[in-house]
Amino acid sequence: PAETRDGAQARARSPPAPVTDVAKLCVCDLLVAQCDVNCCCDPDCSADDFSLFTTCSVPVVTGDSHLCSQKAAVYSLDVEANPPERIFKLIDQVNPSIFCIHATNYKQALYLKSPEMPTPENFDQLLKKFGSSSFSAEPDSWNLGTDAQNPPDANETYRYEYGVPVQTEDAFLRLPSPVVSSWCSDANPAGFLVNQATKCIRSVSVEKCDSIQALSMLFYINSSILASVFQVNITVQSIVVQSLNGMRDLLNDSDVLRLPMVLDELCINVVLGVNYHITYTDTGEIIEAAAAFVLGAISKEALSIEQSFEISFTQENTKPVPLSGNPGYVVGLPLRAGFRPQGYPFPAGFHSNKHNQLTLLQSTSTQDCLAAQGARAPVLFGYNMISGCKLRITAAMKCQPLAQTLLDVLKGQSFPEYVASFGNSQAQDVLDWVPITHLHISEQRVSNPLQSSCQIPVSLGIEVKWTKYGSLVNPQARIVNVTATITTTTLRQLPSGRERIIPVTSSVVFTDISSPAEPGYKAWPTINIKLPFDFFYPFV
Repeated sequence: PAETRDGAQARARSPPAPVTDVAKLCVCDLLVAQCDVNCCCDPDCSADDFSLFTTCSVPVVTGDSHLCSQKAAVYSLDVEANPPERIFKLIDQVNPSIFCIHATNYKQALYLKSPEMPTPENFDQLLKKFGSSSFSAEPDSWNLGTDAQNPPDANETYRYEYGVPVQTEDAFLRLPSPVVSSWCSDANPAGFLVNQATKCIRSVSVEKCDSIQALSMLFYINSSILASVFQVNITVQSIVVQSLNGMRDLLNDSDVLRLPMVLDELCINVVLGVNYHITYTDTGEIIEAAAAFVLGAISKEALSIEQSFEISFTQENTKPVPLSGNPGYVVGLPLRAGFRPQGYPFPAGFHSNKHNQLTLLQSTSTQDCLAAQGARAPVLFGYNMISGCKLRITAAMKCQPLAQTLLDVLKGQSFPEYVASFGNSQAQDVLDWVPITHLHISEQRVSNPLQSSCQIPVSLGIEVKWTKYGSLVNPQARIVNVTATITTTTLRQLPSGRERIIPVTSSVVFTDISSPAEPGYKAWPTINIKLPFDFFYPFV
């Protein structure tokens, strides 16, 4: 019994065997339960999928490259076969370097133990163990059965990260989309914080429309989203009914579930469009999910229909941020602007100002600068603008408070620090934001040296330099430089009872600095382009 107990303890402390079966490793398998294009090691791909591949994105899969000898999985395509087939070989690969690892016997390199999270109950214990200047990293036990004896808490909170598929109780939230052809594929997962809009073709039959799941509202709302300690049900936000001639009508009662049914050689209540709206917290927890439906009717002559799907995410207690292009700016849409968060020594994202826009002084009917304070107009891309007002100055006015008031009138209460270079620039893409350069110009005027004077701002000029970016076939507008110039003038002290009227102006000018193509030269398409952030989704 003693030997048996010692042997069991030795086996319990032995580290787990490393994963060396390279035939099961696949670094290009990125999609859940879906075939990745040109990923020859993806177990979700079938022979039909392989026949459509053009190449193997990862031709060789190995383990640790520092090992002296190891197995390697080699993938290739037999393009001469009809249809093309995938070829798989398992070979022995020898490392020619004299500095190689003969055996992996370092226990800590083969084991990853989940750290214990601090709680009010174990805080003192963790502080005693890890609070000193040094502590042992050796795990207390190599017992592999610990996880099985202590399963994860059933109330574990689901916190999502950007791009991670939104999990449901059966699989994941589906957002049908075309994959290889224009036909709908229901295996496309909706990624967290990835706003998408897709259209695809669905094969239909009026006689069997009530049995096709993808035509029913239940198919899109019957699975609850895994969120926190509870599951979030997908509620019906609205239902719009579309007639055969395209007329749409919003139903007042969206609580009634309308299922497809055959009526007079028509199939009614067929799902033509779904718009998901997900609400989440700043910690990545989904707290609310809603779906807006567009239902329609199809005739018996119809063999297929076009369905549209869209999903958007909004943080709790915030408003959605509209885009001004995707990716380049669209003429007439506002310039997006914001600030860098306080306390970050390195770029970590940007906060938007009140309207998420760069604004300009808005002219009023009274032309009174003091009355116009707070009235702002958004700067629209491609539109040169000029506005102004008049300031009546009396001898009783103090110069310094007046200068600050005029500066607030010109720049507003929260003049942004950065402008988005593209219409769809995200806050986390720090390199997509252009800093605003500030310049000051002083108008020197001859004045009586015996009279006191000071400088007051009288104009704000904004110059936005942009360029055509990307392909010559479909160039995108990209902002490369923004300069804000404040012009000041000398204000002399007025005699008692005298008044003076000063014009105050603000303007914005857009300058295209794109380099013109050389005459008679056929330019090659450039690869230096910026596509919409969801252009390749679900592919990488």
